[in-house]
This record gives sequence, C-alpha cells and structure tokens, in this order.
Amino acid sequence: MTHQADRKTDPAAGYEALRTTAAAHVLPRDVVRVSGPEATSYLQGQCSQDVAGLGPGAAADALLLSPQGKVDAFIRVIRTADDEFVIDADAGFGPVVTARLERFRLRTKVQIEPLAWVCVAVRGPAAAEAIVGKPPLGVPVEWPGLSGFDLLGPAPMASEAPWVGDQTVRCGDEAWEAARIEAGVPVNGREVVEGTIAAEVGLVDRAVSFTKGCFTGQELVARLDARGSKVARRLCGVVLETAGDDGGDQGEGPGSAAPPVGATVFTSDRGHEVGHLTSVAWSPGIGAPVALAVLHRRVSPPADVSVSWGRDGDEGEGRAEARPLPLIG
Repeated sequence: MTHQADRKTDPAAGYEALRTTAAAHVLPRDVVRVSGPEATSYLQGQCSQDVAGLGPGAAADALLLSPQGKVDAFIRVIRTADDEFVIDADAGFGPVVTARLERFRLRTKVQIEPLAWVCVAVRGPAAAEAIVGKPPLGVPVEWPGLSGFDLLGPAPMASEAPWVGDQTVRCGDEAWEAARIEAGVPVNGREVVEGTIAAEVGLVDRAVSFTKGCFTGQELVARLDARGSKVARRLCGVVLETAGDDGGDQGEGPGSAAPPVGATVFTSDRGHEVGHLTSVAWSPGIGAPVALAVLHRRVSPPADVSVSWGRDGDEGEGRAEARPLPLIG
C-alpha cells in the first residue's frame, strides 16, 4: 500500500489523483495588479476579452496583442474591485505584461504594479473539498476532462502548498505537464511565442470577445474569424510510439527515451518538415510520451508523423501520431 508521503512525490500517484480525487500543484505564475479610476476602460481597450463585463471576483482568459494582431501574452484577468484587476500569466511573463500595458498607457489614470503572490492549482473531481482556509482569490478553472481551482494570494509563512489540506496529494511537474498536454492548454514561451496568431493555438473562442468593441490588435483576429479561422498551422497533440507499439528501441515507462522539446516533426514519409514539439511529458493515462506541437495544415489529425531529434551523439528518431485535442476529454 502506498503511503501518503510517497504519494506526494510519485508522478503516477499525482496523475491518478488529478484524474480521480484531487491533487495540488504549486504553479509558477507572475501576478500584476492594475488599478485606478480608468483601469476598466484602459484594459477594455487593451485586452481581447470583455473585462468590463466581469463582476467582482470573476475571471476570464484574455490576450494582449500587438497592433499587428500577434499574441504578446496569454493572460487571465480577475476583477477584484470596481477599479481594480489582478492579471496573472505564466512565470517569467509578468515583465512582458507590464511592459505591454505601459506601452500604451500614456496619461491614463492607471497604476500597474507586480505582486509577490503565489498560485496553487487544485484539480480533480474532489478539488473543492481539498481547499482549506481562505485564499484571497479562488478562480474556477475548466480544462477539457479536468476541472478545479487556482488559488492566488500572498504566500502564508512556512507553507509548501497553502490553502490545501495536508492529506491532499501534491502533484509534481511531470504529472502536471502530462495533464496539461492532454488537455491541450497552451502556455507562454512554449506554444505561444513571438509571432503566434491566436487561431493557431486554439485561443480565439477561449480568450476573444467579438461583441465588446475595439481593442488593440483586433483587426487580424476578426478578419481570420470571418474567414473561418483558416490558418497555416494548428496546435495538435502528438502521441509517440513506445517499444510496446512496434518493438522499437524507444523504451517504455516514464524513464524511457522520449523526444525533447524542440524535436522536429515530419510527415510520415519524411518528405516535409511540419513543426516542432513544444511540450513533452510521459502520460500514465495513455501509456506513452505525449506532446504538443503547432503543425502545418499539411498534417490533418489523426495522422501518422515522424519525429527526429538530437545532436552531438544524442540523435533519435521515432514514429508518432498527430491527434486532435484534447487527447483525453
């Protein structure tokens, strides 16, 4: 029988808890407060989402776009008061968010300041029961096949994962990445990079309002939407074959050789390069390495593909299948 201490570090147990009960993951996020008498009108003109329509405590995913319509940052906006919002983004992107908002602020009566907050993600069917205490913000989160809450606020003293019960399984990075990849959730710096178009990574329906009025970068997003969001590349799931699939040498289990982030994806006949893996993890649920990749439309999932990687004596090659997202719904 697995003891609780082991369950806090075992990737398979963390993954199982995400899917069947509840697990907590300390999620690196950068947090920024935007406040002032013109905070609402300013963010309404800068964000792709209808932030003016948010009630106190409500949250919505949004995009900060360049004037050309490319994604500067994928963010979440939480309204905390009539004239105050909290924005959180993937770790390392707080300065990007701040710089982007400062760029167009001019004489607008808005204050933008970073907050030394933490985020604890709780996912699973029993996520609500796992929460203890009173986190300053508790934001419901719905991923395909996986729901829960993100808890945000100043970190309490001497707490590894605040606001969750001691018996709640702690989910490590490996299990968390597997669940995120399976759900098809993109992150800044991986799937969302310089030059990314929202439609390429499936963020239009999730993060864009077409009824709120004008916002910076709207023209490209609206034009593509009017044309059915037909873009040259799309975010896809990729499931790698293991030794059990074809008798090859990729190995089986979490410790087996898997392609690294950045591995090149080709058509099955290797006639065309179609993209690169942006996130990779071992999936206990699928029993194979899984990945995300923004692939050229020449690949129409489900489709066989080939993956190649490595240099300096660490080369590798394997077969895979590009699949629609989510991988597990």
